[in-house]
Amino acid sequence: MRPEPFFTNDAVVLGLLLLVLGIIFYTSNLKHKFWSRFYKYVPALLLCYLIPAVLNSLGLISSEWDVVDTTGQVTKEKSQLYFFASRYLLPASLVLLTLSIDLKAIANLGWKALLMFFVGTLGIVIGGPLAILIISYISPETLGGTGFDAIWRGLSTLAGSWIGGGANQAAMLEIFEYNPRKYGAMVLVDIVVANLWMALILLGIGQRKNIDRWLKADNSAIDDLKEKVSAYEKSVSRKSTLSDMMIILAIGFTGVALGHWFSKEISTFLISNFEVFSDKSSALSSFAGQFFWMITIATAFGIALSFTKLKRFEGVGASKIGSVFIYILVATIGMKMDLTTVTENPGLIGIGLIWMSIHAGLLILVAKLIKAPYFFLAVGSQANVGGAASAPVVASAFHPSLTSVGVLLAVFGYAVGTYAAIACTILMEMASKF
Repeated sequence: MRPEPFFTNDAVVLGLLLLVLGIIFYTSNLKHKFWSRFYKYVPALLLCYLIPAVLNSLGLISSEWDVVDTTGQVTKEKSQLYFFASRYLLPASLVLLTLSIDLKAIANLGWKALLMFFVGTLGIVIGGPLAILIISYISPETLGGTGFDAIWRGLSTLAGSWIGGGANQAAMLEIFEYNPRKYGAMVLVDIVVANLWMALILLGIGQRKNIDRWLKADNSAIDDLKEKVSAYEKSVSRKSTLSDMMIILAIGFTGVALGHWFSKEISTFLISNFEVFSDKSSALSSFAGQFFWMITIATAFGIALSFTKLKRFEGVGASKIGSVFIYILVATIGMKMDLTTVTENPGLIGIGLIWMSIHAGLLILVAKLIKAPYFFLAVGSQANVGGAASAPVVASAFHPSLTSVGVLLAVFGYAVGTYAAIACTILMEMASKF
C-alpha cells in the first residue's frame, strides 16, 4: 500500500518541481570552482531526474498513492503531471526540437546508430533467459509458480516494455495471460531497474568524452550535425519578441492538437475496421495505440515544418522552449521512481538487474568493437528500454539537434517490440525448465 505523500496538489507539486529545476540550472551556470567541478561529473539532467525521485522516496511527492475512506475501502489517487507532460509537453517539444532538423545530416550518421539499437534489442532478448538461468542457481525459489503464475509469463511483460513500450507490455500480458494479481510486482521491477539504468546512462553523459576516447569512437558525423544546426541558429539568430514566443508556442501546440486529433481518429479507424489491431494478443495491436500515433504525427509535423520558412524561429529560441518542456517531463518521470522500493521483491529485482546488465554489457562490447560513439550506445539503449518518452530526452541531452534520432529509433522499438518480446518469452520458458 502506497502512503499518501505530503503534497498531493498537482499545482503545488509542479511548483516544487520547477523550483528544483530552477535551482539546478542556476547552480550549473555559476562560475564557481565547486559547482564547475560538480557538474563536470554529475550532469544537470541527471539531477533533474534524481532529485524528484528522492522527494518521492522521502514521501513528499508521488505519482500515485492509496487513500482509505471511512469504510476502510482503498482507492488509488494519481498525479496527472506525468500524463500532462508526456501527452502535451512531449509532443510540443518534439515539434520544436525537429523544427531545424537536417534530414540529410541525420542520414549521414550512418549504420552504427541503427546497429546499436538492434544490439540493444538483442541484449534484452537473450538477457531474459540468461538471467533466469543465473537466478535458478542463486535463488531457485524466486522462479516458483506454475500455470498462469509462472514467473516467465510475468517477465514477458518486462520484455515487451524494454523493447517497445507500454503497448507492447500490454500485448505480452494479454498473450501470455500472467496472473493480473501478481502483475504489480513486475511493474515494480520495470520501474526500478529501467530507471536505475536510465540514471546510469545520464551519469555517463557527463563523462562522454572520456567514454568516447576509451571506445575510440568517431564522432565526426555527430559533430558535423551539431555544428550545422548551431551555425544555422546563429545565422537566423535575433532578439526575440513577445510575438515570436507566441508564434513558437502556437507552432508547438498546433502539433500537439494535430497529434491528439489524428491519433484518436487513426486508432479508432484501425481498431474498428481491422480485427488484427483490436486483438491485444496480436503483435500489430501496438500500432493502434494513440500514444504511438501522437508521437509519430508530432514528429512528422515538426519535420515537415523544417522545410518551410518557420524553420527560422530556431533563431529566436524554438529549441530552447522545446528543451524546457523536455526537462519538465524528466522531472515528472523522476517523481515516479521510489528509491525505497529497490529492496522489495529482491529476487525479482535481481533478475531485472542481471537482465539489464547483459543488455548493457552487450552494447558496450559491440560499441567497443565497432568504435561507436557513446551517443549511439545511450540512445540505442533508451530507444528500447525507455521508448518514445525517454529516448528523445537522452538524445537532447547531447544536443537538441539530435532529439529526432531518439524519436526515430524509438519508433523502431514499437515496430519490433512485440515480435522480439515473444521470442524472448519463448526462450525464458525454455530456460525456466532447466
